[in-house]
Amino acid sequence: MHNIPRLFRFILIATGLNLLLFFILRLGLFWYFNQPIDPIPANELIKAFYLGLKFDLRLSLVMTLPLFLLGGIRLLSPFEYDFSRRTWLFIQGSIFTVVLFVYFINFAHFSYLHKPLDASAMRFLQNFSISMEMAWETYPIISLVLLLLSITAVYVFVLNKVIIYFSDVLVPMHTRKRKILLGVISSFIIIFGLYGKVSYYPLRWSDAFFSTHNLAPTVAMNPVLYFLNTLKNMDVSFDVDKVKKYYPEVAAYLGVKNPDINTLNFAREITPLKRFTKQPNVVVVIMESFSTYKTGVSGNPLNPTPHIDNMANNGIYFNNFYTPSTGTARSIWTAVTSMPDVEPKKTSTRNPLIVNQRTLITAFKDYDKFYFIGGSASWGNIRGLLSSNIPKLKLYEEGQYSSPRMDVWGISDLHLFEEANNVLKIQDKPFFAIIQTSGNHRPYNIPEDNRGFITKKINKKDAKKSGFQSSEEYNAFRFMDHSIGFYMQEAKKQKYFDNTIFVFFGDHGVHGSGIHMTEAQRQLHLNAINVPLIMYAPKLLKPQKYSFAASEVDVMPTLASLAGLPHTNYSLGSDLLDPAIDKNRLVFTMEHSQPWLISMVGENIMFSDTTLNTKPTLHDLNSKEPRKDISDKNPQEVERLKRLTFGVYETLKYMRYHNKPE
Repeated sequence: MHNIPRLFRFILIATGLNLLLFFILRLGLFWYFNQPIDPIPANELIKAFYLGLKFDLRLSLVMTLPLFLLGGIRLLSPFEYDFSRRTWLFIQGSIFTVVLFVYFINFAHFSYLHKPLDASAMRFLQNFSISMEMAWETYPIISLVLLLLSITAVYVFVLNKVIIYFSDVLVPMHTRKRKILLGVISSFIIIFGLYGKVSYYPLRWSDAFFSTHNLAPTVAMNPVLYFLNTLKNMDVSFDVDKVKKYYPEVAAYLGVKNPDINTLNFAREITPLKRFTKQPNVVVVIMESFSTYKTGVSGNPLNPTPHIDNMANNGIYFNNFYTPSTGTARSIWTAVTSMPDVEPKKTSTRNPLIVNQRTLITAFKDYDKFYFIGGSASWGNIRGLLSSNIPKLKLYEEGQYSSPRMDVWGISDLHLFEEANNVLKIQDKPFFAIIQTSGNHRPYNIPEDNRGFITKKINKKDAKKSGFQSSEEYNAFRFMDHSIGFYMQEAKKQKYFDNTIFVFFGDHGVHGSGIHMTEAQRQLHLNAINVPLIMYAPKLLKPQKYSFAASEVDVMPTLASLAGLPHTNYSLGSDLLDPAIDKNRLVFTMEHSQPWLISMVGENIMFSDTTLNTKPTLHDLNSKEPRKDISDKNPQEVERLKRLTFGVYETLKYMRYHNKPE
C-alpha cells in the first residue's frame, strides 16, 4: 500500500466514504417507502441495490475527479500546504453539501409525488414563495438544515483527518517510468468506474428501469445523476391549450366515442371478435432498414427477397405502410407505444421523463413475453422503455447467447433467429415475442457460418438502378431475407408454427432511387419511410393485399384485436383489419430536420407543413409530378388537413406525458 501514491489512496478512502453514506441513504429510502403488501421481489431488490452501487460509484468518482486531476500538482497538493488543504476541504465539502441536499429533496419529492426527483421539479421555482411556504408548513425545515450541516461537518472532519494523516506519511521515491505507469493504472481504474459496465455501452439511466415495480427504479437510481440526465429534456413539453384547440378533429380522427375536451379523453374501449378457437402466438420481426422499394414484391428487378415475397403473396400484405420517421430508436418507441416519436432533438427512448408508457403488449395478459436483440438493450436506452412497461418481459441481449458476437451490432441476424427459435420452441404457454434485427446496416458483415448463403457480385451501376448503393448493401439486404427464410424453415419444424402469427415490418427505410419506384416515392422521399408490413400465418390467415395507408402505430392495436383480446386503446393506432376502417385514412409522419416537417400521408395525397406553420403543401401521389404543390387549388382541404396535422402533432406531445400505465 505504501507504494501507492497517497493522493490515490486518499481518493479511494473518500470514494469509500461516499459509497457508505450513499448506501445508507438508499437503504433508508427503501426502508421508509417499502410496502409490505406490495414488496419488491427479492431478485429485483438485489439488482436494484447492485445497480445503485454502480451509479453511486460513478457519482463518487465525479465528486473527487477535480482532486485527481489537479491534486498531483505540488502547489495544489492538499498534503503539502495548509492553504491547499483548506481549499480542497471547502470544495469537497461544498460538493457534498449540494449532493446531500439533492438526496433530501429526492426523498421529499418521492414522498409527495411518488416518483423520483427529475428536472420537471424546477417548475416549483416558478412560484417560489408559494412552494417555499408549502415546504415550510409541511417539512421540519430547520431540523433538516441542521441535519444536513451536521452530516457535512462530520464528513469534512473525517476528510481533514485523513489528509493530515497522509501529510505525515513518507512519500516513496518513484522513477519517472513508474510514475507514468501508476498514473495510467489509476486513470484506467477511475475511467472504468465511471463507465460502469463490462459492455459495449456504458451504464445508463435506463438500466435503473429494469422493473415494472414502482419503487425498484427509484431504489436503483442515483438521484443526483438522474436529475442531471433529465435536465437536457427540460425544453421538451406540450401546450394544453393547443391540444384543446384541435381536440375535436383528433377525437374524430381516432374514433373516440365519448369525447371530452375538459379531460382530453382519447380512450377507445375495444372488444374484438374471437377469430380463433385457440389463443395464437405472436412473433413480431422488426427488420433493420427494410425499404419496400428494395423488395422483389415491389418490382425490384434484382429480386433480392424471395422469402419475404413469398410471405407477402401468401399472407396479409400492406404496401402503403409507413413508419412515422426514420431512425431505429424512434421506430422501437413507435412500435411499443403506438405513438410516433415527436422528440425533436434525440429520441423519446432517451428521455427519462417519459420512460413510463402504456403499451398494448400488456393486452396479451396470459402470454409469456420475449424480446430478442442481437446487441445490447442499452443502445438508445430502449431497455427502460421495454423493461419498465412490460411486466415479466424476458429480455435477451448480447452476453446471453451462445452465438459469437460479430460486430458492433452484436450477433448476426441469422444466429439471432436461431437463438430465438431455440427459446420459443420449448414454450408451453401462448407467447408474444419481438425479434429486433440489425444486420442490414453498415458495416454489412455476413458471418462465415451463414447456412448456405451465396454472395452475388454486381457492379455499382446495376446496384444503383435498383436502389442499392453498393454490392455490399445489396448482399446485406439479401442476407436479411436469407436469415428470415432460414428462421421460417426452422420454425415450421416446431409445434408452435401452426398457431403463430408472424409479423414482419421494417423499422424504417433508407433514401434511394430505383428505376421501378413511383415518382411519389422518389420525389417526396417516401422511400425512407415506406416499408413492408406482412402478417403471415398459413393455418390462420387468408392471403389479402391492402393498399390504404397504414402506419407502424397500427401494429399493436391490430395484433391485440386479431388475437381477440379486449383492451383500451389510448394511442394513435387503429385495427387495420377492422372492416369499418376508413380506406381513405391518413397517417402521421415527421421528418426530424430543422424546421421539422410534419405530414399526413394517404394512399393518394400527402399534406406537409413545418412545425413553425410556414409552408403548407398538398401533393397528388398519383401525379407524374407529385412534388408539385396543388394547395392553391384545394384551399378548404388544405385548411382541414392543416388542422388535423397540427392537431395530431400537438396531441402527441401531450400524450407522451399523459400515457403512464395505471
